[in-house]
Amino acid sequence: MTDQELHRILSDAVSLPAENEIVEFKEAKNGYDFDKIGKYFSALSNEANLKGRSCAWLIFGVENKKHQIVGSQYRSNRKDLDSLKKEIGDKTTQNISFIEIYELQRPEGRVVMFQIPAAPLGIPVAFEGYYHGRANESLVALNIEKIERIRNQVIGKDWSRNIIPDATFDDLDKDAILKAREEYKKKHPSLTEDVDGWDDVTFLNKAKVTLNGQITNTAILLLGKDESNHFVSPAIAQITWVLKDAPEGYEHFYTPFILTVEKTLDCIRNTRYSFMVNDNSLYPKEVTHYDKWVIREMLQNCVAHQDYSKSCRIIVLEYNDRLIFQNAGGFIPDSVEEVIRHNSPQDYYRNPFLAQAMVNLNMIETIGSGIKKIFTIQKERLFPMPDYDISDETHTKVTVYGRLLDENYTNILNDNPNLPLEDVIALDKVQKKQEISENALNRLRALKLVKGRATSLQIVGDVVHNKLSNSNLKQKILDLIKGKGSATREDIENLIMPLLQTDLSVEKRQKKISNLISDLSNREGCIINSSSSDKFAVWVIANAK
Repeated sequence: MTDQELHRILSDAVSLPAENEIVEFKEAKNGYDFDKIGKYFSALSNEANLKGRSCAWLIFGVENKKHQIVGSQYRSNRKDLDSLKKEIGDKTTQNISFIEIYELQRPEGRVVMFQIPAAPLGIPVAFEGYYHGRANESLVALNIEKIERIRNQVIGKDWSRNIIPDATFDDLDKDAILKAREEYKKKHPSLTEDVDGWDDVTFLNKAKVTLNGQITNTAILLLGKDESNHFVSPAIAQITWVLKDAPEGYEHFYTPFILTVEKTLDCIRNTRYSFMVNDNSLYPKEVTHYDKWVIREMLQNCVAHQDYSKSCRIIVLEYNDRLIFQNAGGFIPDSVEEVIRHNSPQDYYRNPFLAQAMVNLNMIETIGSGIKKIFTIQKERLFPMPDYDISDETHTKVTVYGRLLDENYTNILNDNPNLPLEDVIALDKVQKKQEISENALNRLRALKLVKGRATSLQIVGDVVHNKLSNSNLKQKILDLIKGKGSATREDIENLIMPLLQTDLSVEKRQKKISNLISDLSNREGCIINSSSSDKFAVWVIANAK
């Protein structure tokens, strides 16, 4: 926006006989309370939405009675002014922040103009969890009538509820309908006999997949034949799985999603994974890399919350040590931590009709509780927490880890099964070298779980990495093979990698493991490869024939 445009906007604003719902003046000669800025942000954003305006203005350096320009030195350093965008965004709904902050030099003094976006359709904007509004010139709580007026803006705009006039029940997959009946009875066991007596039209109406016997976008996504995809165009009803360490490893899956979600999950290499914990056991703990319920819920959530208007595919990326699930559309709740803390349904869903149908067909957990259950399962498995990347408003990415990162983190979870989930999440961020809040840091320090400065935190533990001698590491490999009967290279890596110095590159740690295996097989003759392939070796004890 040019200075000329800003001068015009300011002149129009100060000529008003009084402040209104979308313009607020403050002198702020030297500073201004941060919380008040946040409350005005929420109020002006909501009021701009209700007035049908694209933005509102909070203006510093103008007296709010006679609208005289008095000048403001609020955050006169531009870097400090720009940092306010993130500070406000961290505490608002969907991390919404200023469109821009302008500095305007007038003869009377400096004027700071905060351009505030109107609240999105259907989503009132809160600051620190509270909705604010305006009553003439006063800052007030946003009343329930205004909240409902904003929320009701999306009624009738649910894409997943739209009826497809040309589609019929012949466009639905019969096997998918049978699967839907089976899952519906699991979800509603008291209705089993009734379900068996319903024809398909009655059943799908009851399951809220169709509307009055008419085919919806939801019906095509969940139950439609592969060749029925065109009915939802320009939306793309497709899931793509990609194996990142194998160029030829990819597969595309289409409707009906109630069946093809399972086919996608079958592609994932969910093999056994061994690791040691501090429980005095001589043998490693053995689990699969991923919990089946967790990765199913992750993929089903992508289907439920995809923004189909973006014409994008749902993508599952598989790496050696993690999975990444990606869907179009920003993450709607304010933060993952808030979802877990409240463990209740959110105020707004992108595809409410689709989400409810998926609940009815036992495809996703009861709306609002799935995310907390995912984190709880990962905690019980002693694994890293999922990473939700919600920084991009156009996509949501979730990473699920398939191996351990820090043995001390694992041992703390093993020794403290009742550690609150919020502390586990904070501890997980420490092991990933991610920033945590001051409150979270204070809790971890009080529990004596971390040490060091805030900028270089470490998890406290009994294990001192890289202090195990080569003979100790070899003995662990031998114990692994004896306990399992045999071990692959992947089994050995899963066990030994967390025990090596974490500041070494992955390649150097892998080279060290290769040297240990070579010593045990070639030099010491303790183990032999029972496979005919060197690339896919299966190691056994040499004298265990």
